[in-house]
Amino acid sequence: MGGNVSVAQPLAVVADPLDKEAVAELSRHARVADATSGKEALERDLPSAQALLVRSRTKVDAAMISRGEKLTVIGRAGVGVDNIDVAAATKRGIPVVNAPAAATTSVAELVVGLLVAVARDLGSQVPSLKKGEWKKAGNGLELAGRTVGFIGYGRIAREAGNRLKAFGMKVQAYDPYLTKSPDGAPLLSLEELLASSQVVSLHTPLTPETKNLLNAGNLSRLPKGAIVLNVARGGLVDEAALLAALESGHLAGAGLDVFEEEPPKNAQLLAHPKVVVTPHIGASTHEAQARAGSVTVEQVLKVLRGETPEYCVNPEARRT
Repeated sequence: MGGNVSVAQPLAVVADPLDKEAVAELSRHARVADATSGKEALERDLPSAQALLVRSRTKVDAAMISRGEKLTVIGRAGVGVDNIDVAAATKRGIPVVNAPAAATTSVAELVVGLLVAVARDLGSQVPSLKKGEWKKAGNGLELAGRTVGFIGYGRIAREAGNRLKAFGMKVQAYDPYLTKSPDGAPLLSLEELLASSQVVSLHTPLTPETKNLLNAGNLSRLPKGAIVLNVARGGLVDEAALLAALESGHLAGAGLDVFEEEPPKNAQLLAHPKVVVTPHIGASTHEAQARAGSVTVEQVLKVLRGETPEYCVNPEARRT
């Protein structure tokens, strides 16, 4: 990383691997310190940095922010800022910028992929055939005519809904922050949505209010044979309750890209024949990572130049 730049340029510390083109663009306007090797490199470079760029791996807590004595901006190459203490950054007057739309297409496509995999029992059929077995019998489900209910109806949910409509599915949503549907999909109460959705897909941030949103009580409200999808945050689903609902036969299956603890340690859930799992890869496409890197670098550079970024999660922050 880095290039032939003046020492007068600001120092940007890259703590997690970013798209190469994005780093190259950053290096044209700032000195770039590669701290992706771990904690030692980050602690070495952070005190002198004006900018810190991370993905989801690095946890930017209040202590880390305090060590960044010269920080004027923190960039998150992605959507969620769960790994950043935004309140601490705001208190220091440090804007936190991100790339909210970078992974929309990739995550929406994974929703579709997980749903098809669960509905057609690919979690069992694929490894069975790879072991040399030929078990054609199965109880797959067609998606056409079924209703998918989105809990949270932002960009990703709407894009996933558009794709699932092409399968002949009906789309409805619950979102307490919306008074009007952006695309005409029916907006229901949570209770109404759960009772009338054969598929439920989660798309909300993890907050004290949404933790374990799909608990035993809410899972029981789903129709028998329903499917649960979670590509948002692991803590939205009570995994013990989910496993119980699968074991009882109340749920037909689940597709999970995220978990309460990552890497997950719930071996029984991971191995369940009705569950299709992926290791938090919703945004892990070449295209999404390229967009996340380029947008985040653009936002970081705007702050360093004294301009107003478009994607700032704490606009109330004021640099001191």
